[in-house]
Amino acid sequence: MKDLICDEFQNVVGDLLIRHRSILDILSKLSESTSRVNRAIVKSITDCGCVSINAEKVQVPEHIDSFEELKKCLDNHLRGELCSNCEDVIVSEMGKLLFYSAALCNTLDLNLYDVFLEEYKKASTLGVFNLT
Repeated sequence: MKDLICDEFQNVVGDLLIRHRSILDILSKLSESTSRVNRAIVKSITDCGCVSINAEKVQVPEHIDSFEELKKCLDNHLRGELCSNCEDVIVSEMGKLLFYSAALCNTLDLNLYDVFLEEYKKASTLGVFNLT
């Protein structure tokens, strides 16, 4: 079922993409979409204030025996929760990012679901050795 949704999304993108069909247009729109996601997150911090960042040097204790213990020591530095408005904006911008990712797959004759599946297999097989 999930592969059908992904394939349908990719097909819809292929049908809708008329103006920016060139690989150059798609690459620039993909880059712009990434920037817009980043900007929406920054705006939620600087304009709205529903979330904030509290970052400092990561201090890893010496007595860590497992990956699970390490994960408990690490912090994402984000404080607060997105308000509904900021969440809507970020979801919208991430949707555009997915749109142009699907468009790039179409142009390169790749299947978006296969890309997800390949990445899932790597992450689940390699586990912590797949850290990026």
